[in-house]
Amino acid sequence: MGSRLNPYIRYNGNARQAMEFHREVLGGKLEIGTIADFGSPGSPNADKVMHAQLDTPHGYTLMACDVDGQVEDVPHSPGNNVAVYLGGDGELRGCFEKLSVGGAVTMPLEKQVWGDEAGALVDKFGITWMVNISLRRT
Repeated sequence: MGSRLNPYIRYNGNARQAMEFHREVLGGKLEIGTIADFGSPGSPNADKVMHAQLDTPHGYTLMACDVDGQVEDVPHSPGNNVAVYLGGDGELRGCFEKLSVGGAVTMPLEKQVWGDEAGALVDKFGITWMVNISLRRT
């Protein structure tokens, strides 16, 4: 297996809801394991997400966890420490529209100087998304 680069998003207690939302938008298989599932059923945060992974039909992979409140050296800063990039064809217009519901479009999806259609938004969970739709024909 070759190397892979995947975004890993840290949520402040709502990782399950966020990842289920992303599965609704992008499709695919979502696996969620809680802190209890990973061997700490007595933890006060036993129901929080220890690790979640969404593998989509288009080859995108998102990973996530909840901040458990015990990691003081890595403060939770939603949306400004990660951006999720989606690049592909015109079907991403629908993803852009769905992701923007309840969020804020920071750059409308429109043709750019490099010849593609691109836009950016912050979703309702505070995550920054960048979408690039290739308009160039090869």
